[in-house]
Amino acid sequence: MTLHYRLDGPTHGTPLILGPSLGTSTEVWKHQMKVLARRYRVLRFDLPGHGGSTPAEGMTIGSLGEQVLALADAQGWDAFHYAGVSIGGAIGATLAAEHPGRVASLALVCTSARFGPPEGWTERAALVRERGMGPLVESSPARWFAGPADKELVDGLATVDPASYAACCEALAAYDLRPYLDRITAPTLVIAGRADPATPPPHARELADGIADATLVEIPRAGHLAPIDRPEAVTAALADHLGETASAGMKVRRAVLGDEHVDRATARATDFTADFQDFITRYAWGEIWTRPGLDRRTRSCITLTALVAHGHHDELAMHVRAARNNGLTVEEIKEVLLQTAVYCGVPAANTAFAIAQRVLSEQE
Repeated sequence: MTLHYRLDGPTHGTPLILGPSLGTSTEVWKHQMKVLARRYRVLRFDLPGHGGSTPAEGMTIGSLGEQVLALADAQGWDAFHYAGVSIGGAIGATLAAEHPGRVASLALVCTSARFGPPEGWTERAALVRERGMGPLVESSPARWFAGPADKELVDGLATVDPASYAACCEALAAYDLRPYLDRITAPTLVIAGRADPATPPPHARELADGIADATLVEIPRAGHLAPIDRPEAVTAALADHLGETASAGMKVRRAVLGDEHVDRATARATDFTADFQDFITRYAWGEIWTRPGLDRRTRSCITLTALVAHGHHDELAMHVRAARNNGLTVEEIKEVLLQTAVYCGVPAANTAFAIAQRVLSEQE
C-alpha cells in the first residue's frame, strides 16, 4: 500500500495532517489551505485507489493509520496535529487512541465512532465490485452536499478504483471505536454538519461525550463534506482549535513581559508587523516558553546570556524586566551577567551591566 500525499506550507511550519473522506481526494480540503498553509506544514493524503494512491485491498482503519504514521516518519515528524473527514476522522481517532504521543491535537469532522450497521457497508462493497463506481456517482451528491454539488469532487469519485473503495467500505464495517474513546487524550474538536445524513449530529455528540474535554461545534446547512459545503465555518473552527498554542503563548508572554508591554506591542501592530507578532506569540511563547523541560527562571538566565552575546540591547532591557517577573533576584541577574563577561566578553558585559542597572533602578 502506497498513499499519495502532497505538502503545502512553510518547510519548518508546525506539522498538520489532513485526512480525506471516502470517495474523495486531497481536494476535499482545498478551501482550507489558504489559511492553514500560512503557518502549518500541511500533509494531505489520498486513500488507497483514490486520487494518486495505488490500489490496495485487505485493509483496516488501523492499517491505514499505520500508513499515515509512515508518512509522518518520512517527514521526520515525531508529533503532528491531525484533522480528518469521515473515514479520515476515523483514522485520526484510531491514531490518537493507539498512539497518543504522536497526535498533538485532533479534529474530527463529520465522522463517527461507528458508522452504522456493518451490513450497509458490506452491501455497498458488493455493489461497487459488481457494478463499479457509477451508482455512487449518481447517489453521492445528495449525501455529500447540503448546498450545490462540487463537480470536481463528484467527477473524481468516478475515477476511484472500485476494489479499493470496496476494501475501505469493509474496513468501515469492522470499525467500532466506541469502547476506546476514553483513550484519546489529545485536545479534540468534533465538527458536525446539521444537514449531514451520513454521520448526523448524534454521531458527533457520542464522540464528544466519549472523549475527555472534547469541544463540539455543529454547523448549520452543512452536509457530509462540511469543508466543501461550509468552508468558512469549518476553517474558522479549525483555526480556533489549532490556535490554542497562540492562546497559551499569549498567557505566558503576558506573565513574563507584563501586560503593559504586551498591550503596547499589540497596539503598535500594523498590517506589516501583525504576522510577526502572531509568529512570536505562537512560536517563542506558545511552543518554547511553555515547554516543561526548563522552568521560567532558567529560561530567563539563558535568554539574558544569549542577548548579551549577540548585542541585542533593546531586547536585553526587556528581558531584565522579564527576569524579575520570573523570580530572579537582582543578585542572581548580576551573577548571570558576570558569567557572560567570561564567555561573551568584557565589553559586551560592560554594556549589559549598564542596561541592567538602568532597568533595575527604574523598577526600584
